[in-house]
Amino acid sequence: MKISDEISRPFIIGLTGTYCAGKNHVARILEARGFPVLDVDKQGHQAIEMEKTAILERFGASILKKDGTIDRRLLGAKVFGKPEELAALEGILHPRVNELTELWIHAQQGNPCVINAALLHKSSAFSRLDFIILVKAPALTRLLRARKRDRLSWGQIIKRFGSQKEFNTQYLRKNADIYTVYNKGPGVLRSCFFRPKVEQQIDRILFLKGIPQV
Repeated sequence: MKISDEISRPFIIGLTGTYCAGKNHVARILEARGFPVLDVDKQGHQAIEMEKTAILERFGASILKKDGTIDRRLLGAKVFGKPEELAALEGILHPRVNELTELWIHAQQGNPCVINAALLHKSSAFSRLDFIILVKAPALTRLLRARKRDRLSWGQIIKRFGSQKEFNTQYLRKNADIYTVYNKGPGVLRSCFFRPKVEQQIDRILFLKGIPQV
């Protein structure tokens, strides 16, 4: 579907972060400030079902659950650490995800909005981002969050950390302002003595950019 250019381009904020840094927590704060937020990762889940036939042709029926839907964990295991397999999956999913992204942006009718994506640099909207919020957290905090949320082995978590070695450099090449938000989580490390709370950091960024809360 071709997107019309009649509606003015919205002010687009990019939101991303390293594995288990807490970008979805930041997304919820931005939503509370009145900004529509697109969760591209959830769109990826939708795209998997929309492209089910192509995925099964490439990766086989062993990735299906008993109810006939694709098991994302099994699919992820098929491609993790395998560049050729990952590229094949991305070649199937990314065009569909980008189509859904463009439809969503168009629906905002020029209003400021947020694109929340783990792979933000691969989004069709990347070249149009007005600025990027990059969420970070200490390695130990991320490790404990990953263990609790995803219930992976320590070895699997370390591998995921290692797969993001080039995470920062791919955004430093972007010709847009990048603002880092430190999401240290509960406890002493989150104290304002060290860093402002996440909410305060976000409000400061919005103030600096002159963006009114919607």
